[in-house]
Amino acid sequence: MSTGPASVLLAGGGTAGHVSPLLALADCLRRRDPDVTITALGTQEGLEARLVPARGYDLRTIPKVPLPRRPSADLLRLPGNLRAAVDAAAQAIEESGAQVVVGFGGYVSSPAYLAARRRGIPIVVHEQNARPGIANRLGARLSRHVGTTFRSTELHGASVVGMPLRREVALLDRAARRSEALAHFGLEENWPTLLVTGGSLGAQRLNAAFEERVDALRSAGVQVLHITGAGKEFVPGSQVSGPPYAVVPYADRMELAYAAADLVVARAGANTVCELTAVGLPAVYVPLPIGNGEQRFNAADVIAAGGGRLVEDAALTPAYIDSEIIPLMRSGETLHRMSEAAASVGERGGDENLADLVYAAAAEGAKR
Repeated sequence: MSTGPASVLLAGGGTAGHVSPLLALADCLRRRDPDVTITALGTQEGLEARLVPARGYDLRTIPKVPLPRRPSADLLRLPGNLRAAVDAAAQAIEESGAQVVVGFGGYVSSPAYLAARRRGIPIVVHEQNARPGIANRLGARLSRHVGTTFRSTELHGASVVGMPLRREVALLDRAARRSEALAHFGLEENWPTLLVTGGSLGAQRLNAAFEERVDALRSAGVQVLHITGAGKEFVPGSQVSGPPYAVVPYADRMELAYAAADLVVARAGANTVCELTAVGLPAVYVPLPIGNGEQRFNAADVIAAGGGRLVEDAALTPAYIDSEIIPLMRSGETLHRMSEAAASVGERGGDENLADLVYAAAAEGAKR
């Protein structure tokens, strides 16, 4: 293995979609070289303010600089705000001695890319979503080391590296952990298991539709693990007979939720899609009906392969659960085929692949 950088600055934050791969790469670089200096660049408002220090990494913060998509007052303030953020990013690069800057998109990455370019520091870009954002379109023009999560992503000079995942998920053997997982959530061995999750914040559409079909799912012989989001729990009624319907606000051990499940109903965030395909879980994806539509594109590859199905948010109704979800849960053969198809597009080594790009960028920088 080639010699890696002594210090790396990782820029990303705001949402779990940026912070999770950032932390997965940080852990990978630390496994390769326990002495490497890892510094994260974020904002005071994002999830990184809590998650990065909790994982034991140094966090430097810079001002949040939204990049307006249309004329507004923010556009008039952009030059001054961006200059301050670039200066703060440059100071973080200097003080950390970073030899490579890695950006994951979002508010923090554009200033980091510009500061690195100004100082002649090699840049690595990682794009999580199928549709690249503004920051990473900029970064891709400034770097020869660009990685994407999905094959369908169009980004200048990019290669597919996959999504850096938490080791607990990347190394998961679902079959080996199934009994442990079922016991952890109070589920039983003799029923097929449906996992319903709207992510850490929950999804009202999913919660409402499934709350109405608790009895129908029990009558069909389907047990459910339903992650509602904090503060959005409901009481599924008393269980007289049949399979359990477990409701939890969140799951710290998502790898166990995956090990328990035979099918998942979920949003199509990039991290969710990548975790499910990595562990070979078939899913019914319900894209978030706002934003620029990237969730629909995130799921495109696995759906084309036959490892998932897509349903519009408005169409995820109690009637859809009756006509589509319950029959699917009762067809073990179909679920098995979908599982194999999902695994065929999954990537468990995204963290190592992205770390290879970091090492290549460091080697290029050493030659300058």
